[in-house]
Parts: sequence; structure tokens; C-alpha cells
Amino acid sequence: MSFPYPYKGPISPENNPPIEPGYFQPSRFVISALTTGASTTITTSVNHNYVVGQEVRVNIPQFYGTYQITGQQGYVTSIPSANQVVVSINSLNSNAFISSPTYGPTPPQIIAIGDINSGAINANGRTSLGTYIPGSYINISPN
Repeated sequence: MSFPYPYKGPISPENNPPIEPGYFQPSRFVISALTTGASTTITTSVNHNYVVGQEVRVNIPQFYGTYQITGQQGYVTSIPSANQVVVSINSLNSNAFISSPTYGPTPPQIIAIGDINSGAINANGRTSLGTYIPGSYINISPN
């Protein structure tokens, strides 16, 4: 490897700032509507950034009705619109979703899960097995 100037050691911290974990957060969206069935259709309160094949988890407090599927994981199987996803979670035997309960301090949420931290470790570092799921984390850095 050739350098435009004589190489004198590692790059100074000022030129190679560390990644700040606080600048990234899981893609999380509030659920505004939910249709139960063999697969579950979820409508988010804003447009989401999910893609087909992405793994997600749903968290639905009891006040919102469909609490039977809270904590379940599934894959996005289709995206009917910019604020809707169909996930592979069977919700047939669940209660109906209540979009505006009389009490509900914590809103229902859909959260992306998964990242690139997998793969075998060898002499050259971590080898990715291609499990990266786009949209699992969003950059919220101030830059």
C-alpha cells in the first residue's frame, strides 16, 4: 500500500472519530392499526423504512387489545403501502386491536431486530454471513 506522505503510524483520533452508539437506534414505529389473521397487517403512524424479509418484533400493551401477540417475532412478507407492513405473525386467535383505548400510556410498537454482528471469527476478524437486515438501525447522529 502506498501513501501520499511517509506513513508514521496510526491515524490520529481527530481524523478517525469513534462511532457513537448513542447515534443509532433500532427502527421503531408506533402501531396505529392492526388487522389480525394468518398473517398480520400492521399500519404505522408514520411511513416506515422496513423491507421485505426483515425480521421484526411487536410489542402491544394489554390496553390495545391484541396483546396475545406481544413479543412475537416475524418477517415482513409484503409492504402494501408506505405506512403498512404484512408480517408472518399468526394473530387469528387474538383479540381485536383497539386503536384508541381509554388508557394506554405506552403505545403499541413494531421494532426491527437483527444486525450484522454475526459470523465466524477468524485471523482477519469477523466474517459476515450476509445476515445484515437493512433498516434494523437508523442513524440519528446530529451530523
